Amino acid sequence: MAIIVVVTVETFRPELLEAMRAYDRYVICIDKIPEEFEASLISLLHKAIKAYESRGPQLRHGIALDKHVTVILSQNDTARPLCGIYFNLHSPYQRQSLPKTVKPLVESVTEKQPE
Repeated sequence: MAIIVVVTVETFRPELLEAMRAYDRYVICIDKIPEEFEASLISLLHKAIKAYESRGPQLRHGIALDKHVTVILSQNDTARPLCGIYFNLHSPYQRQSLPKTVKPLVESVTEKQPE
């Protein structure tokens, strides 16, 4: 008989608190103050739980992410899934890709080289 455990945000309160401490101490984010980060993290946990609970029979994970954070819930040998909270590296100074109107220069390798 399988034990069914109700998974909620409170199930992962220790991981949530640890991520909040790390964010406050180590992450510099112009877009989100710590209170906004907490609200965003709780929302992502809800989405990851929904993805985890509605996953297919051969799948083991529920994932939710935004530009700053990735939350992964993974099936475990116990009833409680593992929870990983990862900070995505991002820089506002990151080089942007070429606009769609610019076409890359392509050289043919079959052309004869000048001698």
